[in-house]
Amino acid sequence: MKRIQLRKLLYMAICCDLGIISKRLISPFANVLTDALHVPGGIGTSFSLMFLVIGAALTDTFGSGLLMGALQSGIALALGATGSLGALSPIAYMIPGIAIDLVFLLLRRAKKETAVMAACIIAPLTASLTANALIFQLKGVVLLLYAGIACSTGALCGLIAIPLIERLLPVVNAPSWHRKKAS
Repeated sequence: MKRIQLRKLLYMAICCDLGIISKRLISPFANVLTDALHVPGGIGTSFSLMFLVIGAALTDTFGSGLLMGALQSGIALALGATGSLGALSPIAYMIPGIAIDLVFLLLRRAKKETAVMAACIIAPLTASLTANALIFQLKGVVLLLYAGIACSTGALCGLIAIPLIERLLPVVNAPSWHRKKAS
């Protein structure tokens, strides 16, 4: 496995923190919509996973999605922000992390924007299907609605993530100060 620079690890940790914070901020507003539709959430999760996609796109290293998913699940467990999944939340965070890694691996030759958009759609979809398999046991139209909400909010998050990545990529990949000094 390729070593990840300390700077990129720090950006990954920041993305994990921002994911947890954004989910806590968005969930109350999102629950108004999902309660009206009688489906269990999914909107806040899309925003949380968007930051994992951003972190994976910035590091450009296979396995970073899984690593961030594990870290984000640890943070969520430590803060008691596990939602309805409780102790099963590490599974629900790491499976989307694996999905993010696989999307970036499969679309490595595609444009970065395409891979980011696909990862932002697939990650919340896998999270919702994982939560459904572990806890909710939804069927039929309700499951389709739940998955559709996850995909549509994931697409919205992809539209937000693409310009953020474009702005952050030069900063993350900037040469270190000690390398500049030696030149």
